[in-house]
Amino acid sequence: MIDINWEEFKIFKQSSSKKDDNFEVLLDFLKSYYNMTNPVEMYDTMINDEIAPLMLEKRSMQSVADLEKHLYKHFNEE
Repeated sequence: MIDINWEEFKIFKQSSSKKDDNFEVLLDFLKSYYNMTNPVEMYDTMINDEIAPLMLEKRSMQSVADLEKHLYKHFNEE
């Protein structure tokens, strides 16, 4: 299991174009810093963290399927 490095996240966030949304920055961080592309791996990493579950809860994401829907929705917007 990967632990999210929040210090590296803060550095990554400074160069992100999505600074206003920590959750979107976190998704980009997981993709970029940890080379994660699998929603199951991303969800497991977030749910086992101390901070990230709050981000999931805020968006009413309670399963991998919820995260997949979110990723697909935003993929189509880009």
